[in-house]
Amino acid sequence: MSTVTKPRAEHPRAEGLAPRLVYNGGMLDLLTHGDFARHRRLRRSEGLRRLVAETRLSAADFVYPLFVTHGQGVRDEIPSMPGQYRISLDQVGREADDLRTLGVPAVLLFGLPAVKDDEGSEAYADGGIVQDAVRAFKQAAPELVVITDVCLCEYTSHGHCGVIADGEVDNDRSIELIARTALSHARAGADVVAPSDMMDGRVAAVRETLDDAGYVATPIMAYSAKYASAFYGPFREAAESTPQFGDRRGYQMDPPNAREALREIADDIDEGADIVMVKPALSYLDVLSQARREFDLPLAAYNVSGEYAMVKAAGAAGWVDEQRVTLEILTSIKRAGADIIITYHAKEAARWLRDAR
Repeated sequence: MSTVTKPRAEHPRAEGLAPRLVYNGGMLDLLTHGDFARHRRLRRSEGLRRLVAETRLSAADFVYPLFVTHGQGVRDEIPSMPGQYRISLDQVGREADDLRTLGVPAVLLFGLPAVKDDEGSEAYADGGIVQDAVRAFKQAAPELVVITDVCLCEYTSHGHCGVIADGEVDNDRSIELIARTALSHARAGADVVAPSDMMDGRVAAVRETLDDAGYVATPIMAYSAKYASAFYGPFREAAESTPQFGDRRGYQMDPPNAREALREIADDIDEGADIVMVKPALSYLDVLSQARREFDLPLAAYNVSGEYAMVKAAGAAGWVDEQRVTLEILTSIKRAGADIIITYHAKEAARWLRDAR
């Protein structure tokens, strides 16, 4: 019986890197003469790993979310978000100094009003809490980028993101107030306005309102793909914005949908958004990655309160290395395509990155 000799298998990689494979008595052998790829060479030291890192996380990537409230001397820690606080305006200088020292370039402001009502009137009041906070931050740190969340949920007595009519959120009446809120923030000096309500057409309404009032240079960061997520729980405690009836699934996106997110983002870009966002970040990295491949605009991702709280709880229990897990999560968000990372970890992550240099 004749013996059939099978040819050596060739690998498409460059010569000198591929393993040499030969058949010996029906068995596949690897000739270990040093001509296979040695990926570990570039992992041998911290210096080498840094040199060849494909994704580089920096404090300059971060936006720090902050809750502002009325009063004096207020610095109340949020129980479900250790290390995060509701602060009064006399604390703004301290926050601005911290961010400047750490190299964090921007804040995202959320307000707790003195009084709530059905139409969230403090949201668009010239003397509202966010409007006053914008002025305070711009006075304390003119170079700091001040972004304002534009929504009604913290300000309405019912906790929804718009005006209620016949038991539902009225889209078109709501966007009028959203646009009015954005204009009041721009007048106060906000660098960027960020509508987060998820009403249809709100970006167009905000852009038109700003332009008509002469604020053509004020950018819009749209919460374009904002999902109806269970990860928002700690935020709702912090902002006192839990809906008093129903939920937000009628206007925020359904978690199973990714192609719909791309349509939402495309529409916001058509309506005039300058920056688009995916929220939450960690459980929607696939959406973030698809958005990065599809669109060229600056892309933000929101590392939300529930994601933060889980890491804090696990770290406090000793179940994970909090610093390493935090930086790994933030790196994954940037690796997926985010240009801007909104995160409650901003200050501590900036400190860890600085200390590691």
